[in-house]
Amino acid sequence: MGINLQKGQKIDLTKGNPGLSKIMVGLGWDEVSKPKSGGLLGGLFGGGGGGAAIDCDASALLLDAQDKLTSKDRLVYFGNLQSGDKSVKHSGDNLTGAGDGDDEQIHVDLSSVPSSVQKIVFVVNIYDSVKRKQDFGLIANAFIRVVNPVNGQEFCRYNLTDNYAGKTSLVVAEVYRHSNEWKFAAIGQGTNDASLSELIRRYQ
Repeated sequence: MGINLQKGQKIDLTKGNPGLSKIMVGLGWDEVSKPKSGGLLGGLFGGGGGGAAIDCDASALLLDAQDKLTSKDRLVYFGNLQSGDKSVKHSGDNLTGAGDGDDEQIHVDLSSVPSSVQKIVFVVNIYDSVKRKQDFGLIANAFIRVVNPVNGQEFCRYNLTDNYAGKTSLVVAEVYRHSNEWKFAAIGQGTNDASLSELIRRYQ
């Protein structure tokens, strides 16, 4: 079992795990109005209820020492499935979130992340949230977890428990360099950015 983190907590990833060079970051969520399917982490986003299905998109931003996104190929999302240096790769867009476990996954090769990248920020936004009149008040059981892809060991998990009603984007967590090691920090900050393009302006 991995460590369950609370908002604001941090954990060492590579320190104490010698040889760890790759991680899988899994993100998941449930739609409040839908019953859960099988396990605690069921993610049912079927249409139902008369409204459009909620399409959450997970993305990763590779930032420099000034917390800046310096080029488009350092934004990894459904429209750009890997960073220009190929160190960060997205599993692909999940339009419905149906099924148990992770809804979207992002793979990071820590050993290949350029030295100019000091931090990888993981965010989730609701696609077309304004037009569809959707926000994270309609989402429950959102989580992020870090897994060793070699043996499936879960290092840590952060369950987002705040009330994010009215928020349309989430800065979920970050993986960052510290004294030649990599650490993970649970953030859980909701924002009113209506799209990914609005969200990334914070880092430009």
